[in-house]
Amino acid sequence: MNRINKKIKRKRVLLPLVLLVLGVLFIQSEWLGRMIYPLSYTEEIRSSAKQFGVDPLLVAAVIRVESNFKPEAVSSKGAVGIMQIMPETAKWILKKEHFEGVSIDDVRSEPHAGIQLGTWYIRDLHRQFQGNRIAALAAYNAGPGKVRQWLNEEVWDGSEETLRNIPYGETRHYVQRVMYYYKKYSKLYDSSL
Repeated sequence: MNRINKKIKRKRVLLPLVLLVLGVLFIQSEWLGRMIYPLSYTEEIRSSAKQFGVDPLLVAAVIRVESNFKPEAVSSKGAVGIMQIMPETAKWILKKEHFEGVSIDDVRSEPHAGIQLGTWYIRDLHRQFQGNRIAALAAYNAGPGKVRQWLNEEVWDGSEETLRNIPYGETRHYVQRVMYYYKKYSKLYDSSL
């Protein structure tokens, strides 16, 4: 009986100690954070972000939410590629900005093409919404016309603090998730990737 009590006491002391050490490692460990929040296609992201003047960590956060870095992803609504661009939007981008040798099929299957078009689109949305990152992200999900409507009708003021006022739950959740990953990546990775 005495041996059993000693074993139980050891387990009671050892288990919290192990949990404490694991907790400290989990919270403070950069390598563990990078394992939980990995980045893929960093060269493609870096190149497109530099070309279009967009924060590469924001591009990475959009990719994480849109496709989890899977270039062959197709949404139930028909969005394609690593940055989940609607085919009509991709056609519009390709007409507006001449991406040499890039086609809709490339956006569907080639990470570099999808990242290039998606990054250009983020830049364009930033421009359309006068540098308002949160409104640009909402527009990436719901469309710029819908976001302009919300802003013009004062349904939403375009700030992160009032995301709860976005009428579309999907868009509200989308912006929250992108910003969550953006903040995580900002803590774990150099801003130049």
